[in-house]
Amino acid sequence: FSSKHEVFTHKRIHRRGKAYHCETCGKSFVSGSKLTIHKRTHTGEKPFHCEVCRKCFVSNGDLNRHRRIHKREKLFDCEVCGKCFVSKRYLTSHRIIHSGEKRHLCQICGKSFFCNSKLVVHERTHTGEKPYRCEICGKYFISNGYLACHKRVHTGEKLHYCEICGKSYINNSSLVIHVRSHTGEKPFHCKFCGRSFVSNTNLATHKIIHTGQKLFHCEICGKSFNYNSKLVIHQRIHTGEKPFRCEVCGKSFGHKSNLTTHKRIHNQENRFPCKICGKSFINNIHLVTHIRSHTREKPFHCNVCGKSFVTNSNLTRHKLIHIEENSLNSKI
Repeated sequence: FSSKHEVFTHKRIHRRGKAYHCETCGKSFVSGSKLTIHKRTHTGEKPFHCEVCRKCFVSNGDLNRHRRIHKREKLFDCEVCGKCFVSKRYLTSHRIIHSGEKRHLCQICGKSFFCNSKLVVHERTHTGEKPYRCEICGKYFISNGYLACHKRVHTGEKLHYCEICGKSYINNSSLVIHVRSHTGEKPFHCKFCGRSFVSNTNLATHKIIHTGQKLFHCEICGKSFNYNSKLVIHQRIHTGEKPFRCEVCGKSFGHKSNLTTHKRIHNQENRFPCKICGKSFINNIHLVTHIRSHTREKPFHCNVCGKSFVTNSNLTRHKLIHIEENSLNSKI
């Protein structure tokens, strides 16, 4: 060590003395300077700027490591893909990607990751923890990386440009996925059906179809869904929220597709005629429902009282009666 102070600080590692605690997330550090740097991951502050590319960093050490990229100084190259890193530690972490080894397992859903930091961020999707707050709009995020990308929405900064069509993106990963729309590349393959996707996120979403997993549960009625977006739409049945409003007549809807269908009324688009009575409808679903008024068919049955309904939405509304009854009985 170059100074007595550095030796003293280092010795705390062996004594496991971490006297400096982050009030935001509870993480502890052996020195006040390391705590100060860590706090910037919560605030988003990056006071150290690269004079070459203007990229910002939370610490002077990170800035100095970054500068090596421009100077081509002491870079560590991956022998598999040729990617360069400013430290041997980063290269070692990167090599795991090529080995395919995923040692860090999520205890909730079983998903595995190359490094522990990615597992920590992933676990927050289960716990709902979002420790990183945008000081402009107050929105919270599960990682500092997501917060940094989000901030560009406010600044309008788009650093990554598509050389084919000129479209710009706030992060490189979005650009890479976009470029595949030009090249037709779909490197992520489903092992169940062989279908390919442009991103791992799209593949993960698709796989739910095969696994049948329903991880998203309605706290009001207990119904489960395989996608969070479907849960959000479902919850509007309970809350009565209808965020999609028709600008012509002012009628509101819980789902965007319902608004799109409704707009055809104003456009006079009734393309689905009933062969029995000649009445026309704006979509096939409404036509099928209407035909049941002729056939008297009621295919949706309540598993509590056995009552039948023409549509699933009518059955869903009916079930709320039983849920309210059960709620009252449990209180008595």
